[in-house]
Amino acid sequence: MRKTLMTGLALCALSVGQLAIADNHISDKQIETAVKARKAHMQLYAFHLGTLGAMAKDEAPYDAEAAQSAADAIAALAGLPQSGYWLPGSDNGSFENTRALPAIWAEGSDVGKKAQEFSAAVMAMQTAAGSGVDGLKAAMGPLGGACSSCHKEYRQSDD
Repeated sequence: MRKTLMTGLALCALSVGQLAIADNHISDKQIETAVKARKAHMQLYAFHLGTLGAMAKDEAPYDAEAAQSAADAIAALAGLPQSGYWLPGSDNGSFENTRALPAIWAEGSDVGKKAQEFSAAVMAMQTAAGSGVDGLKAAMGPLGGACSSCHKEYRQSDD
């Protein structure tokens, strides 16, 4: 599973770069579909992170099985091919209803590095989640940090 996750994220990062070069035949319908899929994927991350976060903040009782299930779901999501969600022209400057910034596709973007950091944090959470609340709490900071790191640079803020 870990190898699949790392491979999936690496391919995603490479594909984003390759798609930025080959964006001459992308229809508005393809972009709309990609944005919807990307948003749905992110909502699923948020759902499962919410389960882990509630336990980490003592807002919900720690449940090893539920924590492991949430961590495994995040890992499964991260391992899915995602390059089709990140089409050139699907940024907030080119398309409505998205907060993805054009910087994702810019030359010199470190989105691939951020994907690798996210992958490492996901794997650490997957290892820690079911082992006890202290392990879950320790893994939550790096996982949240990996999410925030990408969002700060590549997602339009709420402000």
